[in-house]
Amino acid sequence: MTQDIFANSVNLTHLDDQGEAQMVDVSDKIPTVRQAVAKARVRMLSATFAVIQAGNAPKGDVLGTARLAGIMAAKQTSNLIPLCHPLPLQKITVEVIPDPQLPGYQIYATVKTKAETGVEMEALTAVSVAALTLYDMAKALEKSIQIESISLVSKTGGKSGDYSNLGF
Repeated sequence: MTQDIFANSVNLTHLDDQGEAQMVDVSDKIPTVRQAVAKARVRMLSATFAVIQAGNAPKGDVLGTARLAGIMAAKQTSNLIPLCHPLPLQKITVEVIPDPQLPGYQIYATVKTKAETGVEMEALTAVSVAALTLYDMAKALEKSIQIESISLVSKTGGKSGDYSNLGF
């Protein structure tokens, strides 16, 4: 019965005819410029936010370490997500932006490539690991820090065209 469900679903590109996971064959695609932007929020107590902003966290440079961790994570996405293709990444930026209204930080990652498939997962991985690193660097100050709203903000290029979720 499982085979019948998958046999009738041509849109499930990560499944073979038997319903088994597979890496999508992108060898026939033409490399094009593709870019993705992802976002995450890290919410904390005002006191924790103040310590990080003042540069007085016990583990050192919280924001710089989180930014570098996000960049490194984007480069490792295919090692972390089983069916992701290893991609030549031409540009990765991670911004950790203070937001006193949360209080906390907005994290944005922009990843760009010229390849046969997109970089949404790389951008999402970058913001996720940057947020986790921010937590790790600040957990001595507060254990209740919350990582929220990891989301794709936009993507350009590829067969499915452009996508934008600016309402996020």
